[in-house]
Amino acid sequence: MPSASEPTTAPATTSPATVPPTGAATTGRRSVDRVVKVVAVLLLAAAVLSFPSLAPNPYILSAGVVVLNFAVLSTSWNFVGGFTGYISLGHGALAGLGGYGTALLVTKAGLPSFVALVVAALLVAALAVPIGFAALRVRGASFVIVSIALVLILLLVFQSWASLTGGSRGLVVPRPFPDLLRPEHHRVFYYLFAGLLALALLAWWSIDRSRFGLGLKAIREDEDKAEALGTPTFAYKLVVFVVSAAFTALGGGLYALWFGDLDPVFQFSILTGSYLVLMALLGGVRNLFGPLVGALIVGIGLEYFKVEFGDTQLHLVATGLLLALVVLFMPDGVLPAIGSLLGRLRPAQSSIREVTAAELREQRAAAAGVPAAREPVDAAAGSRPESTREGTA
Repeated sequence: MPSASEPTTAPATTSPATVPPTGAATTGRRSVDRVVKVVAVLLLAAAVLSFPSLAPNPYILSAGVVVLNFAVLSTSWNFVGGFTGYISLGHGALAGLGGYGTALLVTKAGLPSFVALVVAALLVAALAVPIGFAALRVRGASFVIVSIALVLILLLVFQSWASLTGGSRGLVVPRPFPDLLRPEHHRVFYYLFAGLLALALLAWWSIDRSRFGLGLKAIREDEDKAEALGTPTFAYKLVVFVVSAAFTALGGGLYALWFGDLDPVFQFSILTGSYLVLMALLGGVRNLFGPLVGALIVGIGLEYFKVEFGDTQLHLVATGLLLALVVLFMPDGVLPAIGSLLGRLRPAQSSIREVTAAELREQRAAAAGVPAAREPVDAAAGSRPESTREGTA
């Protein structure tokens, strides 16, 4: 005897397989959507990879490196913010830890640059376990305050511990490719950041389609209900926080190797965490490419304001206005807003319950390539659609 969860054998008139036009149309629409997404991803990858060849000067290329660094950090932030809904302003501190960890392993321990990068990311991931164990026990505004406190504490530590970190004098990081000229140096790191971004996007995409990702989304929607239904909410949050910290540290460490100079004031800044939140919100926190789109907009905007207005604080005012506009008019982000707009332009999908028997007969005949049978003109003709509609409902 079949259970309630197993599919039952339905009469031919009630099975969805007997409605080929509707199913075929839906399948065809999904196929078209899938092809459009694949083409869009390929175009995006081609645009990213061809940028160094199209950049007119080294400054534009370095700006591309900065934007990709923002995209890596914002995508890393989206592991926590996008899946669980926890807003962290402390990810700038994790990037700073990755940068200083890489620099210290190179300068003090003598490790090769990229070995130091990986080791520093693993150390930051290990350190994220006790940090997450303490911080993830609170929610909402309390979690935001704890993340801000993490940034301020690390700023004081790295400023005061001058014998190790250089303090306010900064810390010089040896270049991993000393023989390369500056433009070639930018070009190599541009592709390294692009590879790291692709790895982060692949990891986010894999989690999004896993059972683990389903549990994280349940936490985002209603953590208490998810826990009541058996989801190990705290363990899930801690694991994704550690994954996010590892990618953030990789981004921070790669930035240290590229830029070559670290200062605690900039590495442990609340502004960095605020930018990451703004980028993810602007693009769409629940979308794979949302943080990337946000990084493009905010990163280019910041570079523009710095070039046009120098060291003024006007770029901060513009960033605040942009955040207000996003919250007011596009609370879900740019990509969801575009998807919603495109959805309105598509023809409305009719339910099988709204299709008459005559329309079903025409659709089946069209699918089979035979002319539809003419509707009998008698008293029964008026009642046949009704009986068929009941049968298909």
